[in-house]
Amino acid sequence: MSTEKKSKVTATQAFREFIWPRRKLVLLGLILIVISRLAGLVLPGASKYLIDNVIVDKDMQMLKVLLLIVAGSILVQAVTSYWLTQLLSVEAQLLISKLRAKVQEKILSLPISYFDNTKSGALVSRIMTDVEGVRNLVGTGLVQLVGGTLTSIVSLFLLISISPLMTVYVLVPVGIFAYIALKAFGYIRPIFRERGVLNARVTGRLVETLNGVRVIKGFNAEKQENAIFAEGVDTLFQNVKKSLTATSIMTSSATFLLGIATTGIMGIGGYQIIQGNLTFGEFLSFTLYLGFMIAPIVQMSNIGSQLTEAFAGLDRTEEIMNMEPEDDKTVRTVNLGEIKGNIKFEDVSFAYIEDKEVVHNISFEAPKGSVTALVGSSGSGKSTIAGLAATFLNPNSGKITIDDVDLSTVSLSSYRQHLGVVLQDDFLFEGTIRENILFPRPNATEAQLLQAVDAAYVNEFTDRFEKGLDTLIGERGVKLSGGQRQRITIARAILADPKIIILDEATSNLDTESESLIQKSLNELMKGRTTFVIAHRLSTIRQASQILVIEEGHIVERGNHDDLIEKKGRYFELYTYQARI
Repeated sequence: MSTEKKSKVTATQAFREFIWPRRKLVLLGLILIVISRLAGLVLPGASKYLIDNVIVDKDMQMLKVLLLIVAGSILVQAVTSYWLTQLLSVEAQLLISKLRAKVQEKILSLPISYFDNTKSGALVSRIMTDVEGVRNLVGTGLVQLVGGTLTSIVSLFLLISISPLMTVYVLVPVGIFAYIALKAFGYIRPIFRERGVLNARVTGRLVETLNGVRVIKGFNAEKQENAIFAEGVDTLFQNVKKSLTATSIMTSSATFLLGIATTGIMGIGGYQIIQGNLTFGEFLSFTLYLGFMIAPIVQMSNIGSQLTEAFAGLDRTEEIMNMEPEDDKTVRTVNLGEIKGNIKFEDVSFAYIEDKEVVHNISFEAPKGSVTALVGSSGSGKSTIAGLAATFLNPNSGKITIDDVDLSTVSLSSYRQHLGVVLQDDFLFEGTIRENILFPRPNATEAQLLQAVDAAYVNEFTDRFEKGLDTLIGERGVKLSGGQRQRITIARAILADPKIIILDEATSNLDTESESLIQKSLNELMKGRTTFVIAHRLSTIRQASQILVIEEGHIVERGNHDDLIEKKGRYFELYTYQARI
């Protein structure tokens, strides 16, 4: 199985993947931000003329012109701000939605073993949260960063033209602040990266808690769950606290250093005005232009934090995207068409953990239309063999073939279109009974649906419901009994009309009456189909073509029911033990 690779998304990668494909929009956004920022520089310039010329000369005509120019610049700023939001913010949200879909698609392509080792809540965080920061790359964040830089540069030249001395004085604290900010960003990125991991962990535990609320209440364990969650959110808080500390250092530095700059400017400006080297209008313009130069720098520190957080989220997304998919097209090159359903295990071994095999050198054939029953004590390897037949697992050694084609070379989608499963945990989706049965074939006709419903005896209980098949069943079918849920999953498998069927404890949740009804429908379902049955109730597999008795990952006995009873071996012991219960 592939493991997650530690990745670090560079600015070049981000530019190539997210910005360059949207270069026309980003360029238009840059043009708009340039127009907006240039329009914003009109007011400081107009202030100089207002004080030094209009007021001194009492020039009403020039006052009207200045007011029109200022009003026009404000209008331009408002219009460009609106279009920036419409173009880039909307595009950023569209990109987020596409990325979420892409990450979810990638996650679903990963092997079953990945999901066995990863909490569902953590995966939710990966899909929904980690990609959100990309809005600061394509959205207004990046454009404002560029626009702020441009504004600062233009303002700098205007400041120099007014007073080189005051400008040089200002640049010293600004330079110190820039150095502190760069150091802080380098410190913050790993914190944001760790936050994603912590957030996924806390979310994962929360999802587990909500799904297991009946177990929690049944064991009066609310207090310990509350304590575990509180510890998780406190760890997350400590992480946030670190980033806030770094950010507050930047903010405090800015306040202190820029305060020193302002104090110095008051002194230098006041002295130059007294000496007659600077007018009141020039001093006011300098002060306003200084604000235009400094404000983007302070703003850039916030945008820099956002971009740092975005890169940290993209790092984690990149880890997922770099993982090898389950259905590797470079290896699984064979696409199956119609199949007969002859499955063969040849000396197959499998281990979940390296050097700890749970299935050892298994060999058997399951011809088309046969029923292979797997029996044995708990943990003997029955479900592992079924998982190998379903391609949920891949052999560590040996070979499994379908119609003499090595299953390891077969496209999983082309194989699984012929596969039907009824799993032990009878998983149902939130929605209606109808939607759950139609899951494998959403376009099935009403007649096909009702045929599956009748075959699995689902109508035996839906006829008592006011809304029948359109009854809402709650999350994981919580409003139904275990037997009712199991019958729905069997109806779902019947509707799929597969060539190969995996029945993992298919009657485990049924009472005696329901089991009898279901066994009849299963007998119809299994006709002409290659079937693997795992059952603790040995009475349900008496008609199986072959029974494999599995103990500690080995086939210790094989044959039909009568042959194995006659041998009086392990199967005989299991069968007679159940008969006495």
